[in-house]
Amino acid sequence: MAAESGDKWVLSVTAQTPTNIAVIKYWGKRDEDLILPINDSISVTLDPGHLCTTTSVAVSPAFTHDRIWLNGKEVSLSGGRYQNCLRELRSRATNYEDEKKGIKITKKDWENLRVHIVSYNNFPTAAGLASSAAGLACLVFSLAKLMNVKEDHSKLSAIARQGSGSACRSLYGGFVKWIMGKEENGSDSIAVQLADEKHWDDLVIIIAVVSSRQKETSSTSGMRDTVETSALIKHRAKEVVPKRIVKMEEAIAKRDFPAFSRLACADSNQFHAVCLDTLPPIFYMNDTSHRIISCVEKWNRHEGTPQVAYTFDAGPNAVLISQNRKAATLLLQRLLFHFPPQSDADLDSYVIGDKTILKDAGIQDMKDIEALVPPPEIKENASSQRFRGDVSYFICTRPGRGPIVLTDESKSLINPETGLPK
Repeated sequence: MAAESGDKWVLSVTAQTPTNIAVIKYWGKRDEDLILPINDSISVTLDPGHLCTTTSVAVSPAFTHDRIWLNGKEVSLSGGRYQNCLRELRSRATNYEDEKKGIKITKKDWENLRVHIVSYNNFPTAAGLASSAAGLACLVFSLAKLMNVKEDHSKLSAIARQGSGSACRSLYGGFVKWIMGKEENGSDSIAVQLADEKHWDDLVIIIAVVSSRQKETSSTSGMRDTVETSALIKHRAKEVVPKRIVKMEEAIAKRDFPAFSRLACADSNQFHAVCLDTLPPIFYMNDTSHRIISCVEKWNRHEGTPQVAYTFDAGPNAVLISQNRKAATLLLQRLLFHFPPQSDADLDSYVIGDKTILKDAGIQDMKDIEALVPPPEIKENASSQRFRGDVSYFICTRPGRGPIVLTDESKSLINPETGLPK
């Protein structure tokens, strides 16, 4: 989209990028500046209809300096990660021309033109739901479109990686592997798609948002402390993860849910064990997180085969992956039994995303939640197994597609006349 204001034009692009959740975790860097990991990782991209970042970027000769607004607040762009991404993209920009609007930008012009960036997450930021992954991936993807960068997604993923490591995986939908690479300059540390979102579309994902508060220990500082002080992290990176990566790729290719579940749960538990092995120890999970694990483990054992996989990133929120729609329905019933909302809560805001699962579970109002019976794996004292208000809300979603450009100008977050946030 381009708009003219006198002889000063504004050119903008709006994009939407999903978040991703790692099922084999990335934790620890071998190069802090280039964000090069100490092991490969594998993730599932989530449906952007439920969890995504929307970013509008604009360029104009009228802009005096680069600026960024995140979720309504202007923040500094001076950080090295932002600057790395901007530098890499400007160096790859190509000529752009719109004869109708009278706009002509040469490759050299991009070095001196300033950009405005307006970004919005439709889910909690810095709470362990990979908001930085979606945000930096969307920043790189939208700026690449604006600047007419011709690189493919794998090359763009290497740029996004320099903003936020896991952002490289959000450049693709479905199941994605981040290859750690061997080169010192990071040129081979890129993301590749293992399978698209349609490959295993039986999967249903329910996220229990235990806390949407910003976490006490950021991933960046947490990783640094772990690499410096944990003896377990070295064993994990060298001996454990390489074997798990091979097995997880096989499980995804064959859609082998029992293998997928066992690997995802074990890797999540080991990641948090490594956090506890850090000095000082890092506590990302809380009592509610542990109760959710217990609920899933009891059910999986009762059934004799995994129905649900759990994984926790650097936060207390549970990402629960069900093998199919039926398992997701039974899971939601169990979650609502164990973690009913506060009595004054609104069901419409307590379960968000794909609400059809709520209907399948036979839940139409709050009375239906109160009437839920204890699941069969709970043998005694069921009333003490209810923890009212311990979960803020649930998001029902599924594996989703990669980033797209939004062509509808009404979706832009930038005023085309001023180049400022709407």
